[in-house]
Amino acid sequence: MTASQPELFLARHHPPTLPRLDRQASLRRLRAGVYAIAQEWEALEAWRRYALRVSAVARTWRNPVFCLESAAVLQGLPIFGEPKEIHLLTEHGRSWRQGDVVVHRYSDDREVVGGRVRVTSVPDTTADLCRVLPPAFGLAVADAASRRTGEVIRVADRGRAQADPRGVRRLDWVQERTDPTAESVGESVSRAVVEWLGYESPELQTVFDSEGFVDRVDFFWRAQRVIGESDGYGKYDLSSPEDVKRALIKEKIREDRLRRQVRGFARWDWGDAIRWRPLDEKLRAAGLEPVRPAHTAMLRTLSRNLRSNTR
Repeated sequence: MTASQPELFLARHHPPTLPRLDRQASLRRLRAGVYAIAQEWEALEAWRRYALRVSAVARTWRNPVFCLESAAVLQGLPIFGEPKEIHLLTEHGRSWRQGDVVVHRYSDDREVVGGRVRVTSVPDTTADLCRVLPPAFGLAVADAASRRTGEVIRVADRGRAQADPRGVRRLDWVQERTDPTAESVGESVSRAVVEWLGYESPELQTVFDSEGFVDRVDFFWRAQRVIGESDGYGKYDLSSPEDVKRALIKEKIREDRLRRQVRGFARWDWGDAIRWRPLDEKLRAAGLEPVRPAHTAMLRTLSRNLRSNTR
């Protein structure tokens, strides 16, 4: 077992031992008879904790079909924070809940894929999430899913083919902006924030060929000659200080080379985009000018992911 991916410890076939195991401070109980090492659990990122919770349900429920965030985490699609519930589908009876497991009854067709662990298909998972997530997060899921499948997933078309009318306008917004060339969740969310701040839509993944180097940038506002770069988590291997130092020096040289070719350069991280005012300040400092008023109502949706315990 490692801190990054602990193994689950199963004791569900030995019921007499469960009360004793439940009291052990060294174990984290995920479901009845399913445990993780507490120290390793606490060290995990939120999405990894959620993945283990989903895995615990997969091991203890009979023939579950996962949907929404629970399908997404198994398919490698983005999730945001640690979702509150595990989501399953059923064709029978009514929707119901058991603890943190929500079983959704559905009437519209869903494509279910997988063998031992079954999930809704990537297009269905994407459309379902885009109905309920804040719009910028839905866009990030749609971009990632479209990269994976090799074609733009038309979430609004799928939504309108279903009986459930919820969130259709949100699906329209996402479908109009889905772009598989966005290479990270941070880029996708940043695109939404840039639009809501009132700036022109940037070009994505523009290539600069100069000084014997070919550099590709996340965002480029050609008319105003401004480059934007969205830094994501996991960019550097923090376990190797020397590698981090070399990578930072290389990135500084690259940035200086790019700055010599444009009028302005802005760099921001996930926190800047989610809080949005820091991103606005950095874009303005780089010389970018808004072309329309900010859409403050949409900017406020960035802090309202009610489906997660953490933002």
